Amino acid sequence: MTVDRIVFFVAGTFIMLSVALSQYHHIYWLGFTAFIGANLFQSAFTGFCPLAFFLKKAGVPTSTS
Repeated sequence: MTVDRIVFFVAGTFIMLSVALSQYHHIYWLGFTAFIGANLFQSAFTGFCPLAFFLKKAGVPTSTS
């Protein structure tokens, strides 16, 4: 897996988990969903994603070739 695919997977998993927790535990979990969405929004404009930064440092490949 590449860095981009891992970032998409983790973001999607966290969003689904926080929405489920907001339904079954407490509505304030939607704040975590908003945080993830804001992070994705800013990374689209700035190109900086904290998770991608750490994955690259860990040696995860950035492309499939």
